[in-house]
Amino acid sequence: MVKLTEVEDEHFTQEKPQPSKHDVLLASDDEDDYTDTESEISEQSDEELDSESFLDRLSALQDMIPPSARRSFTSSVSAVTNLTKSSLSFSGKALWILSTSAFLVGVPWALAYAEEEQYIQLEREQGMIKGANDMLTPGMAPSDEQKAQSTI
Repeated sequence: MVKLTEVEDEHFTQEKPQPSKHDVLLASDDEDDYTDTESEISEQSDEELDSESFLDRLSALQDMIPPSARRSFTSSVSAVTNLTKSSLSFSGKALWILSTSAFLVGVPWALAYAEEEQYIQLEREQGMIKGANDMLTPGMAPSDEQKAQSTI
């Protein structure tokens, strides 16, 4: 909870201003005390804004946020950052393990499978050749058939 306290200016503590008509403290009957503060402020602020960078302005905003809120924001950002780093690290290591395992196991298996397919294809071709030979020479005995294949 915020508690407000009134702090009086030194100028007002020495001489208390008397309220004028309509209970306005700042209105004065004397025109001598009037100064054009608007132009002085605008000239100063223009010079300050020109020399001030965006990073300076951004860093000045940290005073507006209470320290407890800054701490909680910083801790949540660091937690998210650490979680992201650890998950990326874990996924990279897992991807490396899976890819190397696939190469070490998958490539030899693929080569063995291709070799087996070649053997099956060769047996089919030999069976087709045998069937064609049987059709061409239907009257030969099995022993004659073996002799004919050995001569081919």
